[in-house]
Amino acid sequence: MELVRAAPGPAFTLTFDGRDIPALPGQTVAAALWSAGATSWRSTRESARPRGLFCGIGVCFDCLVTVNDRPNQRACLVAAEPGDAVRTQEGTGHDDR
Repeated sequence: MELVRAAPGPAFTLTFDGRDIPALPGQTVAAALWSAGATSWRSTRESARPRGLFCGIGVCFDCLVTVNDRPNQRACLVAAEPGDAVRTQEGTGHDDR
């Protein structure tokens, strides 16, 4: 099967917990992380259990990350942008709680 003139723009990088992750225009943060082999990027409040992509449509909140110092961003809905700083979210994502 041949793609019909599909040509994404040039790749760029974002950082995830300080390491460079490649991404393509149009990818969500979750898609970029998953493509790079990251399957968990949040821990639960109570028992610190790992979470990552589950529903992929913004319903379940398992994919919460901190993007550019903004906690509680649903990685499956946030478009990846060049230079984004994505961090694993611990609990609520707020340092003071």
